[in-house]
Amino acid sequence: MSGVQDELLRTLVKVANALRAADIRFALTGGCAVYARGGPATEHDVDLLVKEEDAAKARSALVAAGCRAADAPENWLLKVYDGDSLVDLLHRPNEIPVTDDMLDHAEELAVSSVSLPVMPATEVMISKLLVLDGHRCDFSELLPFARALREQIDWRKVRESTADSPYAEAFLVLVERLDLVAPQLTSVRRSAS
Repeated sequence: MSGVQDELLRTLVKVANALRAADIRFALTGGCAVYARGGPATEHDVDLLVKEEDAAKARSALVAAGCRAADAPENWLLKVYDGDSLVDLLHRPNEIPVTDDMLDHAEELAVSSVSLPVMPATEVMISKLLVLDGHRCDFSELLPFARALREQIDWRKVRESTADSPYAEAFLVLVERLDLVAPQLTSVRRSAS
């Protein structure tokens, strides 16, 4: 494991403990959730889902725990840093508000030295595919994720939830052609057309 990954895991433990102490519901998503579920390590950031009404309180709790707040140009998240490690508090990823129902889908998993709610692999894949566009169409992180966690992902749900995205469709064709998933698992949209 790299030094950056070690730092991210230390940050993850710190922020999970701080949010729990402040009684703020959250769930791990993004690359760290992939790692928590047995996928490849990430060196980018810690992504946490929080409800919009809890986002400012969550940032305050993390600042009180020693993090520093940072400005976010986007209006769907708040940012803090723990040293060099970035923590994104996502309250409206892909323009979808975080709700209690969404957080209820998270599963308690041990990550490093803490147990915390982690979003299902299917939901993380959907979220990552919905981010793809003409400026962000890099499959280099998504392919190892799909390969490592393919049995944990409901590919039909992924196909249905990303049906309006040509970028997601291209990725799903790619994982089929690479034999990472069986074509019938992602063919919902084509058969429904």
